[in-house]
Amino acid sequence: MSAPAVERSDLFAGLPRSKPNSFGQWRALTGRILWVMATKGELAFACVTPLVLTLGFYLPLKYVMNFRGIDYAQFVMPIIVLQTMSVTMMSNAQMAAFEAMTGFNTRLQTMPVGKMVPLLSRISAGMVRSIVSLAAAIGWGHMIGFHFVAGWGQTILFCAFSLAVGTVLGIGADALGSLTKSPESLSQALTLPTLIFGMLSCGFVPESGFPEWVRPFVRNQPISQFSFAMRDMAANGVTWDVFWVPLLWVVGAAVLFTPAAVWASMRRS
Repeated sequence: MSAPAVERSDLFAGLPRSKPNSFGQWRALTGRILWVMATKGELAFACVTPLVLTLGFYLPLKYVMNFRGIDYAQFVMPIIVLQTMSVTMMSNAQMAAFEAMTGFNTRLQTMPVGKMVPLLSRISAGMVRSIVSLAAAIGWGHMIGFHFVAGWGQTILFCAFSLAVGTVLGIGADALGSLTKSPESLSQALTLPTLIFGMLSCGFVPESGFPEWVRPFVRNQPISQFSFAMRDMAANGVTWDVFWVPLLWVVGAAVLFTPAAVWASMRRS
């Protein structure tokens, strides 16, 4: 009875000892998500979405805003970029909810996988999608007349700030997805606040286009503040007096969302 046991124990004796590596795990899980995005058409959809938003937002109001002396391509482009970031946010939420619903997260928790690796892989894949969407949005924007005039520094700041907003929103959405475990209901729940904050903002029309009683909310809510800063980045350059408020919104959201996402991803269900 002992001989077969010895043979079985020596079966893997010649193989090198396994050394789990968090970087390798992150690379494998991120590559897995990106492969699904590429093969399922999500990256292609990330390129088409900005086109749909650009045509849907720009064409109906172009002549009205031009009549008011507003270069609408320059005016509306920040909200188009922010809307594409919100689509990435929903994708992150659905991804986290699907992995939680199918038990994939629970399975990883029973394996020698770094505790932060699943969350970081989802956020990294979402960032790649955001980069693709941002590049497509800027490309479509140039076709309608949008351009950067403040130099490379402000252009880089515009892109970096856009990705920062998208990443922070993705982190918060990941927390919600890990907790709810329902991709369908979560998508519906995120659509309503996205529409409210988007439509009741200075991204589509100036503050003067809203009734006086709602203007304080429209002017001070985060989407409007993001639009103000990004509009200046694309024009003559943003000043600190304009930039510190949206920057505070992003930092505050990151401080709030990051611990929630880490806890939701690491908790055992």
